[in-house]
Amino acid sequence: LGERRLRLSPTWPRAEMTEIPMTHCPEAPDSCSSYSALTPCNPLPCYVPDINECGPPSTMSCGKFADCQNTEGGYHCNCIPGYVLASGASMFRNESENTCKGKMTLHLPRLQARDKDECSSGEHHCHNSTICTNTVGSYVCHCRQGWVPKPGFQNKQNTTVCEEVSFPTWMPPPGIKSQRLSCFFHRLQHLRGNFSSASVQSTIQDLIQEVGDLLEGPQDLENLSQSEKQYVATNLLLGLEKALRWLGKALPIGAMTFSSSAGTKLSLKVQEQGYENITLIQNQTKMLLTWDTVHESGDSGPAVAGLLSTPGMGKFLAKAPLVLDTVEQAALNETHKGVLQEIYHDLLSEVISAFISNKDPQNLRHPVTFIFQHSVIPGPREKVFCVFWEHGQNGSGHWATSGCRMVGTKDNSTICQCTHLSSFAILMAHYEVQKDSALTVISYVGLSLSLLCLLLAVLTFLFCKAIHNTSTSLHLQLSICLFLAHLLFLTAIDRTEIKVLCSIIAGALHYLYLASFTWMLLEGLHLFLTARNLIVVNYSSVNKFMKKLMFPVGYGVPAVIVTISAASQPYLYGTPTSCWLNSKKGFKWSFLGPVCSIFLVNLVFFLVTLWMLKSKLSSLNSDVSTLQNTRMLTFKATAQLFILGCTWCLGILQVGPAAHVMAYLFTIINSLQGVFIFLVYCLLNQQVRKQYGEWFKGIYITKSRSEKYTLSSKTESDACKYSAVRSHIADTECN
Repeated sequence: LGERRLRLSPTWPRAEMTEIPMTHCPEAPDSCSSYSALTPCNPLPCYVPDINECGPPSTMSCGKFADCQNTEGGYHCNCIPGYVLASGASMFRNESENTCKGKMTLHLPRLQARDKDECSSGEHHCHNSTICTNTVGSYVCHCRQGWVPKPGFQNKQNTTVCEEVSFPTWMPPPGIKSQRLSCFFHRLQHLRGNFSSASVQSTIQDLIQEVGDLLEGPQDLENLSQSEKQYVATNLLLGLEKALRWLGKALPIGAMTFSSSAGTKLSLKVQEQGYENITLIQNQTKMLLTWDTVHESGDSGPAVAGLLSTPGMGKFLAKAPLVLDTVEQAALNETHKGVLQEIYHDLLSEVISAFISNKDPQNLRHPVTFIFQHSVIPGPREKVFCVFWEHGQNGSGHWATSGCRMVGTKDNSTICQCTHLSSFAILMAHYEVQKDSALTVISYVGLSLSLLCLLLAVLTFLFCKAIHNTSTSLHLQLSICLFLAHLLFLTAIDRTEIKVLCSIIAGALHYLYLASFTWMLLEGLHLFLTARNLIVVNYSSVNKFMKKLMFPVGYGVPAVIVTISAASQPYLYGTPTSCWLNSKKGFKWSFLGPVCSIFLVNLVFFLVTLWMLKSKLSSLNSDVSTLQNTRMLTFKATAQLFILGCTWCLGILQVGPAAHVMAYLFTIINSLQGVFIFLVYCLLNQQVRKQYGEWFKGIYITKSRSEKYTLSSKTESDACKYSAVRSHIADTECN
């Protein structure tokens, strides 16, 4: 890549990016303009030259008495020489944080005034609940560790007033009768009564241990109803999130981990003002977010971010209902035409809770990214959702997807983005597609009948020597391709259990149907050339041209299309519900594109052929034989419009109010395509009917001879038996 710098989208974290394989991109863009290193659009991360936000032209402003300083993948602001921030910090982010003011210096010849330390001299006005810190030309008052600003005050101001962090109130859910839950809240009251800011770390450890013990051995909580279990889980999640968010403010700067013997784990990070990315990892989950997301506007104190994993919470929430947002529901209905019904859903991951010190975690400035690892790989008719626990007014709750979206999934890894914080999980919904029973019956009956007719047509084209010519060769190849395609469709279209096998079936169907349409195109071309040669009388050139052209085109062109499609996007062969082409990234157009082109070309051939035949009919008066041949060509041209490919356009017209009607027309006409081919090219062909007559006559004669021989043999056998009986009787009488 050469010497380059990492440039990330402003809505993504700016450091500690996690490179994710390309296959995690659900919709890989054409360029890296809309993805960060978290979601690459090619096998390599999105490495592009760094953009200088400081200009020119400048894309941001630092305000008065400040300069913008560009960095790799970001920027910051510094006060110009002679000015410092009122807080004493060395840098800030944007104009709203600018507090640059002039230094207190006195310029005299060979004399410069020294800064006065108001904190050491006692000339400051800091409240006794704060600590004074001297700055150049001034001072600031900040809370000591374990203390936080009182409501209405901000940290690191001359007027800051602080109070000691206390254990927040946490009440048990009313109406729940459980001795195990009562013991849990009794121990919480004990922790609350003995709490001090100096013992905050041991208090958090005890709290995690108590929650882990409760979830590992719920005892009588297991006897509660599902709604009561969800009520208890909601209380635990909200209370634990509130307590940890508040107690985390009393922790020292740095990263900490707490865990219980039951598997409940907490990762916390307390960080001073900065601009780097924050990454938290807990068990099989990673959370990435920016400082802007964690830090409240106007607050110059440290910020807290936490990620809590509660493995035992799943047993309380596994059977909770799932509520999809309108976008997710509309996408499902569009994909499955409104016949998709959810049967049940499973939790694929542990329930994790994310919290930050920001007072408004429901409306974050930038989305938070979660990377989940799960052991179960989604199968057919299964869809993965990024969900969060949404609590209701009555204290219960449900799984929801609003505000969260799945960025990508690959096997046992799923990436989610959410614009709010709560308790999250990966949920896999199992769906079953309800098919239209009438259409299913029509398809199976029509295709079965077509298979029989196509088989008879293939045998006819092979063994009826009277009709062996170029046209018959075209009919034969078309019938073979359609027979194989319909047979594979009928027996294997829903074999989605094995993903690799399903992809192979989808690729084979892609090739066979493309080959069928290519032979339809050659049929149309041959009909057009034959009609043209009625005028110029040059039959031999048509046959020579078609013999050289038909096999390379008929089987070669579909092979090229399928090879390119499979090489570029092999994972789009097969869907969760059928072994056919996936609609993502317009992949279906690798089939629809050639089919529509063939339909249009054949339509042109048909119209031109009709025009030429009309001219020929008007010029013929006495040549009855030629006239009859021309009329036959006209009939076949009309039949070809109906039989060979043109009716497939009904599949494209299955939109809007007429979609249901078009679906029935498409199914009926095209499932009987083999029947029409056998009818037109075999039963309505005089030479074929004559050959059928000879075959049936031969079969009848053979059968008659066989019966005559059998009867003759039986007569002779009876005569022999009668003679033997008479001889035996005579011998007996003589004795």
